[in-house]
Amino acid sequence: MRSTYHRPRSTPTRRAVRFAAMLLFAAVTREGANAQDAVDLQLVLAVDVSGSVSPQRFELQKMGYVAAFQNPRVLSAILGGRNQSIAVTMMQWSGPFLQAQVLPWTVLKDGMSVKALAGAIESAPRMMYGGGTSISGAIDHAVTLFPQAPSKAERRIIDVSGDGSNNRGRSVTLARDEAVNAGIVINGLPILAFEPHLDQYYKDYVIGGPGAFMLAAKSFETFAEAILMKLIIEIADLPPQHRLSHAVGTVSVGAGTRR
Repeated sequence: MRSTYHRPRSTPTRRAVRFAAMLLFAAVTREGANAQDAVDLQLVLAVDVSGSVSPQRFELQKMGYVAAFQNPRVLSAILGGRNQSIAVTMMQWSGPFLQAQVLPWTVLKDGMSVKALAGAIESAPRMMYGGGTSISGAIDHAVTLFPQAPSKAERRIIDVSGDGSNNRGRSVTLARDEAVNAGIVINGLPILAFEPHLDQYYKDYVIGGPGAFMLAAKSFETFAEAILMKLIIEIADLPPQHRLSHAVGTVSVGAGTRR
């Protein structure tokens, strides 16, 4: 006698269980995909190439970034975040309408990617000379780069370095405030080679947003030390009470929140 297999009839309870399981699987899959797309920080490195930055000074800045990203403390800071990754891009700036993105957005998540970024910075050419010093123009251009980032991040920071106060373009405070209102933090690295009180200017007019801070280099020769300390503080998201222990030697640090 031939046996017959009868498939169990689907009941409302079974259908509800299957539907709940499908929803759970979809949620887990979506969460995994979002986790892969998320980074701890989107960071725009805005580098001054105005007329006061000679070829030698430009080289000191560039090699300062190279040395910083080659330092194992930067990689440790990256791997210490929840997503263990950040996204970085670099731009050069001078006058109100003179800006250039010299390195595309790059996700840093391990020693290989960090080493590759350091090599790309070392190979990046200078894109412009002169044109004045427009920090406002640099901020405005940096803001437009965030929508191009390949990964999502809760923290977005513009890291502005320069050797002079804003002398071209619109008000730097207006540019700062618009960026801050868009949820972007602006940190500063003034180089005090020509304007001894530029750190106070950055503190009062340039930096802005929750936890914003300024860290000054006394000269182009000490830029490498300053940018290393600054990157560690930014990437690790160190609170103000822990920043001074990381900023030692030839740099000075100041913090504040501007809106």
